Amino acid sequence: MAVHRPRGITNPKRYASAASKWRRMQNSRVTARDSKKRKWAVLISNVTIPPVIAVFMFSVINYALLRGFPFVAVTFITTLFAAIVPLSVLLIWETRTSAKFDFDIPARTDRNHPLLVASASYLLGTVVLVAMHAPLLTTVVMFGYFAGTLFLFFINLYWKISIHAMGIAGPTTVLVFVFGYWGVLLGLLLPPVIWSRVYLKKHTLAQALTGAILGFVLTAVMLSLLLRYAPINASV
Repeated sequence: MAVHRPRGITNPKRYASAASKWRRMQNSRVTARDSKKRKWAVLISNVTIPPVIAVFMFSVINYALLRGFPFVAVTFITTLFAAIVPLSVLLIWETRTSAKFDFDIPARTDRNHPLLVASASYLLGTVVLVAMHAPLLTTVVMFGYFAGTLFLFFINLYWKISIHAMGIAGPTTVLVFVFGYWGVLLGLLLPPVIWSRVYLKKHTLAQALTGAILGFVLTAVMLSLLLRYAPINASV
Protein backbone atom coordinates (compact mmCIF):
# COMPACT_ATOMS: atom_id res chain seq x y z
CA MET A 1 0.00 0.00 0.00
CA ALA A 2 1.39 3.40 -0.98
CA VAL A 3 2.38 5.77 1.82
CA HIS A 4 1.14 9.34 1.29
CA ARG A 5 3.61 11.78 2.68
CA PRO A 6 3.23 15.52 3.31
CA ARG A 7 4.79 18.00 0.95
CA GLY A 8 8.34 18.87 1.76
CA ILE A 9 9.34 15.33 2.73
CA THR A 10 12.55 14.65 0.82
CA ASN A 11 13.33 11.21 2.28
CA PRO A 12 10.40 8.89 1.50
CA LYS A 13 12.10 5.83 3.01
CA ARG A 14 12.58 7.59 6.32
CA TYR A 15 8.99 8.82 6.29
CA ALA A 16 7.66 5.35 5.46
CA SER A 17 9.68 3.88 8.33
CA ALA A 18 8.30 6.45 10.76
CA ALA A 19 4.75 5.84 9.56
CA SER A 20 5.17 2.08 9.96
CA LYS A 21 6.55 2.56 13.47
CA TRP A 22 3.58 4.79 14.37
CA ARG A 23 1.12 2.16 13.09
CA ARG A 24 2.85 -0.55 15.14
CA MET A 25 2.61 1.63 18.25
CA GLN A 26 -1.11 2.19 17.66
CA ASN A 27 -1.70 -1.54 17.14
CA SER A 28 0.27 -2.29 20.29
CA ARG A 29 -1.88 0.12 22.30
CA VAL A 30 -5.08 -1.45 20.97
CA THR A 31 -3.77 -4.93 21.79
CA ALA A 32 -2.80 -3.82 25.31
CA ARG A 33 -6.28 -2.35 25.89
CA ASP A 34 -7.93 -5.54 24.62
CA SER A 35 -5.68 -7.66 26.82
CA LYS A 36 -6.57 -5.58 29.88
CA LYS A 37 -10.30 -5.84 29.09
CA ARG A 38 -9.99 -9.58 28.64
CA LYS A 39 -8.27 -9.97 32.02
CA TRP A 40 -11.07 -8.04 33.70
CA ALA A 41 -13.71 -10.07 31.87
CA VAL A 42 -12.09 -13.37 32.89
CA LEU A 43 -11.76 -12.20 36.51
CA ILE A 44 -15.41 -11.13 36.67
CA SER A 45 -16.57 -14.43 35.18
CA ASN A 46 -14.44 -16.52 37.54
CA VAL A 47 -15.49 -14.78 40.77
CA THR A 48 -19.19 -14.75 39.89
CA ILE A 49 -19.68 -18.42 39.05
CA PRO A 50 -23.13 -19.50 40.31
CA PRO A 51 -21.89 -21.80 43.13
CA VAL A 52 -19.89 -18.94 44.68
CA ILE A 53 -22.88 -16.60 44.53
CA ALA A 54 -25.12 -19.36 45.93
CA VAL A 55 -22.83 -19.85 48.94
CA PHE A 56 -22.85 -16.12 49.63
CA MET A 57 -26.63 -15.83 49.29
CA PHE A 58 -27.40 -18.85 51.47
CA SER A 59 -24.95 -17.66 54.12
CA VAL A 60 -26.61 -14.26 54.28
CA ILE A 61 -30.19 -15.51 54.53
CA ASN A 62 -29.20 -18.24 57.00
CA TYR A 63 -27.56 -15.65 59.22
CA ALA A 64 -30.73 -13.57 59.10
CA LEU A 65 -32.76 -16.57 60.32
CA LEU A 66 -30.37 -18.50 62.56
CA ARG A 67 -27.54 -18.12 65.05
CA GLY A 68 -24.94 -20.38 66.61
CA PHE A 69 -24.71 -24.07 65.75
CA PRO A 70 -27.95 -24.17 63.69
CA PHE A 71 -26.52 -21.45 61.45
CA VAL A 72 -23.26 -23.38 61.00
CA ALA A 73 -25.03 -26.69 60.35
CA VAL A 74 -27.54 -25.35 57.84
CA THR A 75 -24.92 -23.25 56.05
CA PHE A 76 -22.67 -26.29 55.77
CA ILE A 77 -25.49 -28.26 54.12
CA THR A 78 -26.32 -25.47 51.69
CA THR A 79 -22.64 -25.02 50.81
CA LEU A 80 -22.20 -28.76 50.31
CA PHE A 81 -25.15 -29.27 47.98
CA ALA A 82 -25.19 -25.88 46.25
CA ALA A 83 -21.45 -25.59 45.57
CA ILE A 84 -19.11 -28.39 46.63
CA VAL A 85 -21.00 -31.28 45.02
CA PRO A 86 -21.74 -29.51 41.69
CA LEU A 87 -18.16 -28.24 41.34
CA SER A 88 -16.71 -31.63 42.28
CA VAL A 89 -18.86 -33.33 39.65
CA LEU A 90 -17.73 -30.78 37.07
CA LEU A 91 -14.09 -31.43 37.93
CA ILE A 92 -14.54 -35.22 37.76
CA TRP A 93 -16.45 -34.98 34.48
CA GLU A 94 -13.78 -32.83 32.83
CA THR A 95 -11.02 -35.10 34.14
CA ARG A 96 -12.66 -38.20 32.69
CA THR A 97 -13.29 -36.55 29.35
CA SER A 98 -9.71 -35.17 29.29
CA ALA A 99 -11.15 -31.71 28.80
CA LYS A 100 -9.39 -28.58 29.98
CA PHE A 101 -10.93 -27.47 33.27
CA ASP A 102 -13.31 -24.66 32.49
CA PHE A 103 -16.17 -23.42 34.69
CA ASP A 104 -18.00 -22.33 31.56
CA ILE A 105 -18.30 -25.70 29.76
CA PRO A 106 -18.22 -23.86 26.41
CA ALA A 107 -20.00 -26.50 24.31
CA ARG A 108 -23.77 -26.43 24.81
CA THR A 109 -24.21 -30.20 24.53
CA ASP A 110 -21.50 -30.79 27.14
CA ARG A 111 -23.62 -28.99 29.74
CA ASN A 112 -26.42 -31.55 29.83
CA HIS A 113 -24.92 -34.11 32.23
CA PRO A 114 -23.47 -31.54 34.68
CA LEU A 115 -26.83 -29.75 34.76
CA LEU A 116 -28.67 -32.97 35.58
CA VAL A 117 -26.18 -33.85 38.31
CA ALA A 118 -26.43 -30.33 39.75
CA SER A 119 -30.23 -30.67 39.76
CA ALA A 120 -29.93 -33.95 41.65
CA SER A 121 -27.57 -32.30 44.16
CA TYR A 122 -30.02 -29.45 44.79
CA LEU A 123 -32.90 -31.90 45.20
CA LEU A 124 -30.92 -34.00 47.66
CA GLY A 125 -29.98 -30.82 49.51
CA THR A 126 -33.66 -29.93 49.75
CA VAL A 127 -34.46 -33.33 51.24
CA VAL A 128 -31.69 -32.97 53.83
CA LEU A 129 -32.84 -29.47 54.76
CA VAL A 130 -36.38 -30.72 55.28
CA ALA A 131 -35.11 -33.59 57.41
CA MET A 132 -33.10 -31.28 59.67
CA HIS A 133 -35.98 -28.78 60.01
CA ALA A 134 -34.06 -25.95 58.37
CA PRO A 135 -35.81 -22.59 57.91
CA LEU A 136 -38.54 -22.78 55.30
CA LEU A 137 -37.03 -19.97 53.23
CA THR A 138 -33.68 -21.75 52.96
CA THR A 139 -35.37 -25.00 52.00
CA VAL A 140 -37.58 -23.38 49.38
CA VAL A 141 -34.65 -21.52 47.83
CA MET A 142 -32.69 -24.77 47.56
CA PHE A 143 -35.69 -26.37 45.88
CA GLY A 144 -35.81 -23.34 43.61
CA TYR A 145 -32.25 -24.09 42.53
CA PHE A 146 -33.36 -27.61 41.67
CA ALA A 147 -36.39 -26.47 39.68
CA GLY A 148 -34.51 -23.66 37.93
CA THR A 149 -31.60 -25.88 36.94
CA LEU A 150 -33.92 -28.58 35.65
CA PHE A 151 -35.78 -25.94 33.64
CA LEU A 152 -32.42 -24.72 32.35
CA PHE A 153 -31.52 -28.26 31.29
CA PHE A 154 -34.50 -28.43 28.94
CA ILE A 155 -33.71 -25.00 27.48
CA ASN A 156 -30.10 -26.07 27.02
CA LEU A 157 -31.22 -28.86 24.70
CA TYR A 158 -31.91 -26.12 22.15
CA TRP A 159 -30.22 -22.91 23.27
CA LYS A 160 -27.27 -21.96 25.47
CA ILE A 161 -28.39 -19.20 27.85
CA SER A 162 -26.15 -17.63 30.47
CA ILE A 163 -26.00 -19.51 33.76
CA HIS A 164 -23.80 -16.72 35.13
CA ALA A 165 -26.50 -14.10 34.56
CA MET A 166 -29.18 -16.42 35.91
CA GLY A 167 -26.98 -17.11 38.94
CA ILE A 168 -26.85 -13.39 39.79
CA ALA A 169 -30.46 -12.50 39.04
CA GLY A 170 -32.02 -15.30 41.12
CA PRO A 171 -30.07 -14.66 44.35
CA THR A 172 -30.60 -10.91 43.94
CA THR A 173 -34.35 -11.53 43.90
CA VAL A 174 -34.07 -13.62 47.08
CA LEU A 175 -32.05 -10.95 48.89
CA VAL A 176 -34.50 -8.22 47.86
CA PHE A 177 -37.32 -10.43 49.14
CA VAL A 178 -35.61 -10.80 52.53
CA PHE A 179 -33.81 -7.47 53.00
CA GLY A 180 -35.66 -5.07 50.75
CA TYR A 181 -33.66 -2.54 48.74
CA TRP A 182 -30.37 -3.66 50.30
CA GLY A 183 -30.63 -6.81 48.22
CA VAL A 184 -30.20 -4.73 45.07
CA LEU A 185 -26.50 -4.41 45.92
CA LEU A 186 -25.88 -7.92 44.61
CA GLY A 187 -27.73 -6.98 41.43
CA LEU A 188 -25.06 -4.36 40.72
CA LEU A 189 -22.90 -7.27 39.57
CA LEU A 190 -25.31 -8.12 36.77
CA PRO A 191 -24.19 -5.50 34.18
CA PRO A 192 -20.46 -6.37 34.45
CA VAL A 193 -21.30 -10.09 34.40
CA ILE A 194 -23.35 -9.70 31.23
CA TRP A 195 -20.58 -7.60 29.69
CA SER A 196 -17.92 -10.19 30.55
CA ARG A 197 -19.92 -13.10 29.12
CA VAL A 198 -20.55 -11.25 25.87
CA TYR A 199 -17.00 -9.85 25.63
CA LEU A 200 -15.49 -13.31 26.08
CA LYS A 201 -17.88 -14.60 23.39
CA LYS A 202 -19.32 -17.18 25.76
CA HIS A 203 -22.82 -15.90 25.02
CA THR A 204 -24.64 -13.48 22.81
CA LEU A 205 -26.30 -10.49 24.42
CA ALA A 206 -29.69 -12.17 23.92
CA GLN A 207 -28.51 -15.32 25.74
CA ALA A 208 -27.13 -13.30 28.66
CA LEU A 209 -30.26 -11.16 28.99
CA THR A 210 -32.49 -14.23 28.77
CA GLY A 211 -30.56 -15.86 31.60
CA ALA A 212 -31.02 -12.76 33.76
CA ILE A 213 -34.73 -12.50 33.00
CA LEU A 214 -35.33 -16.18 33.73
CA GLY A 215 -33.43 -15.87 37.00
CA PHE A 216 -35.65 -12.99 38.12
CA VAL A 217 -38.93 -14.48 36.92
CA LEU A 218 -38.48 -18.06 38.18
CA THR A 219 -37.27 -16.89 41.59
CA ALA A 220 -40.04 -14.32 41.91
CA VAL A 221 -42.67 -16.97 41.14
CA MET A 222 -41.18 -19.33 43.72
CA LEU A 223 -41.05 -16.65 46.41
CA SER A 224 -44.55 -15.42 45.67
CA LEU A 225 -45.84 -18.95 46.22
CA LEU A 226 -43.92 -19.11 49.49
CA LEU A 227 -45.37 -15.81 50.63
CA ARG A 228 -48.86 -16.91 49.67
CA TYR A 229 -48.90 -20.35 51.29
CA ALA A 230 -46.45 -20.17 54.21
CA PRO A 231 -45.21 -17.63 56.76
CA ILE A 232 -41.75 -16.33 55.95
CA ASN A 233 -40.52 -16.85 59.52
CA ALA A 234 -41.46 -20.53 59.60
CA SER A 235 -38.57 -22.64 60.87
CA VAL A 236 -40.04 -26.13 60.44
